Amino acid sequence: MRLQLTLLWLSLSLIRNSQGHARTFTRCQLSRELLRYNFPRTLIPNWVCLIEHASGRTTDKVTNHNNSYTSFGLFQINNKEWCKKGRKGGHCSMKCEDLLNEDLADDVRCAKRIYDRVGFKAWPASYAYCKEKSLPDLSKC
Repeated sequence: MRLQLTLLWLSLSLIRNSQGHARTFTRCQLSRELLRYNFPRTLIPNWVCLIEHASGRTTDKVTNHNNSYTSFGLFQINNKEWCKKGRKGGHCSMKCEDLLNEDLADDVRCAKRIYDRVGFKAWPASYAYCKEKSLPDLSKC
């Protein structure tokens, strides 16, 4: 019995570790990360607002929508157009599950591609929310 419990624990640990770790950013951490990935400084408050509204600044956020698609990760990138569940695909040529870890490089590549094609309107709820609100004050970051 003890051996079975040990094997179960080991298996669960390996599964958890293979999926990567999630991360929740503070506003300032997120601002610095976006700058590190060369987002335009003038748009950082817009991106922070959008990310706060979409994912709560958390990399492992998954949102199932009523219209049968799902949004993934920090930027809440959807599998309707941009990624595919379980395999590479979509306009970003990536697995949606790869958006759920703390490695932001692929998330950023895809988010920039989306922004270059359609702007912030690709995130309609967050775009509308941030448009009506004052943007976050990042001056102390």
